[in-house]
Amino acid sequence: MKNMQVTLSKRVSNRICASRRILHVDTQRTRKKLIEQLEVVFSTASNYARGNVTWVTGEDGKRRPLTVLERQWWAKIAAQTAQTINNIARGFDERQIDDQLNLLEMMLNKAPSANQVPAASGPEKAEGKPAGAGVGQGAAVAAS
Repeated sequence: MKNMQVTLSKRVSNRICASRRILHVDTQRTRKKLIEQLEVVFSTASNYARGNVTWVTGEDGKRRPLTVLERQWWAKIAAQTAQTINNIARGFDERQIDDQLNLLEMMLNKAPSANQVPAASGPEKAEGKPAGAGVGQGAAVAAS
């Protein structure tokens, strides 16, 4: 009977070890995907903040230059995104990451003013903007 308990205990222990390995691999894969998506958001925000994107098409369809206020706002978005990336890289606390993504999404939704936020939704809307780094994608990443 004792031998059977040891065998059962060993099998359960092996299952737990296998589960940990799966969790570790899945966690690493999830971290990598999150970081890759947030790097696109960071790149977009920092391009706006640094002046790499100088003109945007507003909601009215007219091209206009980015204002200093908008650049400052994008710098805050880039900073929050970088902080979120660093926290994901350091550890994987799902609740904390979710809170930070919610904060980032809230910041993206609180524009300096309705007419001052770039309404660009793709690379054709903003001059100098990297392909595939639309503002709409950043909000979608933060929401997921």
